[in-house]
Formats: sequence, C-alpha cells, structure tokens
Amino acid sequence: MSNISIIIPVTIIAYLIMMIVIGILYSKRNKNVSDFYLGGRKLGPLVTAMSAEASDMSRWLLMGLPGVAYLTGGAEAGWTAIGLAAGTYLNWLFVAKRLRVYSQKVGAITVPDFFANRYHDKNKILMGIAAVIILIFFVPYTASGFSACGKLFSTIFGWEYHTAMIISAIVIIAYTCSGGFLAASFTDLIQSIVMTAALVSIIVFGVSKAGGMGAVMDNAQSLPGYFSLTTIHDPASGGANPYNFLTIVSTLAWGLGYFGMPHIILRFMAIEDKNKIKTSRRIASVWVVISMTVAIFIGFIGNLLSKQGTLEQLADPERIIIKTALYMSEHGIFLAIIAGLVFAGILACMMSTSDSQLLAASSSMSENILKGVFNLKLDEKQSMLCARGVLTVIAVLGVILAWDPESSVFEVVSFAWAGFGATFGPVMLAALFWKRSNKAGAIAGMIAGGVMVFVWKFGIAKLGGMFAIYELLPAFVTALIAIVAVSLMTEAPEKEIADEFDAVVSEVHSA
Repeated sequence: MSNISIIIPVTIIAYLIMMIVIGILYSKRNKNVSDFYLGGRKLGPLVTAMSAEASDMSRWLLMGLPGVAYLTGGAEAGWTAIGLAAGTYLNWLFVAKRLRVYSQKVGAITVPDFFANRYHDKNKILMGIAAVIILIFFVPYTASGFSACGKLFSTIFGWEYHTAMIISAIVIIAYTCSGGFLAASFTDLIQSIVMTAALVSIIVFGVSKAGGMGAVMDNAQSLPGYFSLTTIHDPASGGANPYNFLTIVSTLAWGLGYFGMPHIILRFMAIEDKNKIKTSRRIASVWVVISMTVAIFIGFIGNLLSKQGTLEQLADPERIIIKTALYMSEHGIFLAIIAGLVFAGILACMMSTSDSQLLAASSSMSENILKGVFNLKLDEKQSMLCARGVLTVIAVLGVILAWDPESSVFEVVSFAWAGFGATFGPVMLAALFWKRSNKAGAIAGMIAGGVMVFVWKFGIAKLGGMFAIYELLPAFVTALIAIVAVSLMTEAPEKEIADEFDAVVSEVHSA
C-alpha cells in the first residue's frame, strides 16, 4: 500500500486521539460553569495568545489566503493580511486588558453577560439580543467547519463525505464537551503549533522543488500585476487590473471585525493576570504576521510549481497546500509523515475555530437565554449538564446544516465575520471607552449594525461601483453613529454605572 493510504491516515488519527485525551484530562478541572466557559480565568499568556489566534485563523490561513495569492498575486491577499494583522494588534492593545478588568468587575463570563452587566440591564434585553445574534451567526459558522472537515477527508482519501464529517464532529464535540474552555484553549495551542509546522514544511519543500527562492520571486515579478499591492493579476487574460483605493479600504476593513468576535475576546476575559496581556499581545502579533506572510508566499510557490508542471493547474486554488502535501508524500516515509502533519494542520485550523464557536454558542443558549432571560433555576451540577447538553444539540444542528456536500456553507464565514464585527464591535468599544454611552445606545448600535449588514450585503452592494464594498465597513460606521446619537438623546448613565466605569479605568492604569 502507498504512503498516502497508510502513513497519512495514521498520523491524522493519532492527532485526533490526542485531542480527545486532552479533553478528558481537562474535564477534571471543570468544577462549575465559570470553569467550563471561561476556564476560571486561569489562562497563561502563551495559551491565551495562541488559542486566540488559532481560533481566529480557521481554514482561511492554510487554504483561503494561499489560494488567493496563488491565483491573483499579492494585492488582495496582502491588504487582507495587513488589515487582519492591524486588527489583531489593536484588539490586543485597546480591548484586551480593559475587558479583562471590566468583565471581572461586573462578574461576566460570556460576552452577552458583559454587555448586560456593564449597563446594569435588569430586563436582560441586551443579553437576549446579543445571545440571539451569537446563535444566528455561530450555528452556520460551526457548520462550515464540520463541512470543511468532511470535504478535506473526502478529497484526500476518497472517504464518504457524511462519514468523514460526522467523525470530525464527534471528535470536536468529545474534547470540547468534556474539557470545556480549558480543553479548547489548550488544544488550540497545540493546533497553532501544528499549523505553524504545516506552513514551514510546505514552504521549505515547495521552494526546494521550485528551484529556489530566486526562481519563485522571478516568476512572481514576471506576471503582470502579480507582485504588487496596487494591481491585481487577472489569470483569465494574463494581464493586470488596478486595485483601487476604495477596494483597499474595503479589504482593510476586515480588521474591524476583531473588536466583536466572541470566540476571540473571550480569551481576553480568561487570562489569569491582566499585566501579562502585553506578553500575549506580542506573541499573538508576531505569530499572525509571520504565519500570514508565509501563507501568501506559499501561494507564490504554488503558482510556479503549476507553471513548471510539477503540480497540475488547479481549478480550486484553495487546494494548493493539499496538492503540495500529496506530492510531498510521494517522496519517502519521512516526508509522508510530514504531509500527514500538514493535513493535521489543515484539520487543526477547522477544529480550533469550531470548538471555540461551539462554546460561545452553547454559553449564549444555556447561560444567557435559558438562565439569564428565562430565569431557569439550576444548581452547579445541573448547569454543567445543561451546558454540555446544549453544546451537543448545537453541534448536531451544525451537522444537519452541513449535510449537503454541495452547499455553499463557506460563504457564510465572511458574512458572519461582518455580522459580529458590526453588532458587537462598536458596542464593545463604547462600553469600554465611553462613560456617557448607555443601554439605549448599546441596543440601538447592536440593532443598527446588524440590520445594515443585511441591507448592504443584499441590497445596496448590488448597485455596484462605489457601493460594492465589504458590508462590515458601512455597518460598523452605522452602528457607531447609532450608539453616539441615541446615547446623547437619552438619559446619562446612573452614578453607580459611571463610578464603576471610573473604577475600572483606574485599575487598568494602576499597573
């Protein structure tokens, strides 16, 4: 039998078993729902940084970004990476420490908890709206992860799509349901290491087969518009098209999404020591910049390998790493094992996002809707059972939603990113930095941002021209305007809320 049919599956199965074992080990540390959903605020700086970035990058890092660079060159991939790198850094710089302090001050263990407790929303209106938004976007977002796993194994090994998807979902459910937030965070650390190893191994192997770094750069510079940030290569005509200022701004707007991503900002709330956030910020920022740069360069390498005939011309450019890894596996047992780790890295991208999304969606339903809005009375044991039960139900819904292998479930990812960025991002910034903001303004901003995402995506953007921009940008601005306008038109926050805000600011700047 070939290396592909034996070594690669064994490597991946060993990786999956390791994830389940980690979940079982961490299950003993979950004494209450705070442990299950936030790890008891005990994360160290390294785990905080890498789990946040692993849960962020998803399949996009190992498939989407190299695919864009492979096909059209550096402009779209480069500006997207710049926007995401800037968003990552600014999120850690401005939001992380203040949210860590504020969330503990108001006793919040979920994002909807924080919004409700920050504005002393006794009627739980903010909590309910935020929880529903998380469910609306995260259930299909999670489904995209399950679908990706099914398609990955189906493409590589010819496994039946549904069987592969269900097995992947069971593994994710198993370690997340047993170990909760700590298991998800620690497995995300492992997954970030595997993702890094995958990127490095592909770039080293690819450069060696392409004829060296010089050959790769010469090819990129020879293609019209390919090696540029102001023009984009048109593979159909072989020419170059301008990448104008409006398109650049729209692409950079991806970075705004970070301020509202529940599965990322939860890591800020969970770090053990607020004064170690600077360390986490440095680790996260460096890793993001290096990993995205390497991913883009892999696209450049793949373009040359295809031109040379080493790899076939790809109808689906996102498969460039998969095809390179399969080619690698044909060069001996050692490289077959490395190829297995590459596939495990792709799987890690999907799993690291899915586990975090499952926890965020589960906490929204069990903690915020059932216990918060509907006042369901549960003791700690019942709360843990409820948390795990809800997580399982949401995962099953995700599997059902991803059942059709031909569905375009991946399209929801960019839309969900815009949805969270526009609904939660402006409200989060106002809650943390503007004392005059109030509950009415927060509700208005959340609703205005969410509505504008739909209106722009399915209405205004279809007008084309200057309106054909990423919906996150206009929706984010709309939400900010709504927060400011409504807050100023309604009563100022009570003295107790204002004093609480001042106490948090004082604590943030005390060390």
